[in-house]
Order: sequence, then structure tokens, then C-alpha cells
Amino acid sequence: MTELHWQKSSFSEAAGANCLYVAADPTHTVHLRESDDPATTLTTTPKALSALIRTLSSPHPTPRQARPRGDHTFG
Repeated sequence: MTELHWQKSSFSEAAGANCLYVAADPTHTVHLRESDDPATTLTTTPKALSALIRTLSSPHPTPRQARPRGDHTFG
């Protein structure tokens, strides 16, 4: 197994609490972990993470843009 090199998000608190860490492996899988529970990691693809960030950063969708309930597809 490849050792991951974790980087702290620039949006994390400077004191070290409530930090989000991110790492990528040679297969381009993105790994995320939170400082309160570093043993638990979330894995995703760069495309899916980008879609999630884009969605969370955008203004609320208009009713025309909203997806049907239960559709939680990213990427």
C-alpha cells in the first residue's frame, strides 16, 4: 500500500482543531480525513470532488436547476 502524504486544507483553523486533510494516491484517488477522527477516510475521484465543491460554492439552485429528490450523483 502506498503511503499517503496528507496536506492540511487552507480553510482549516490554524490552531489545529477542525482541520480537513487531503491526499492523493498514484491512481488519482482523492482521500479526505478530518482531524477529530483521522482513522476514518473518505475516498473519491477528482471529478466527483470538483463537482461537489462547485455545487457547494454556487448559489442555491433555482427550481429549474434543482435535481429530483434522492439524486445524489456527483460527477
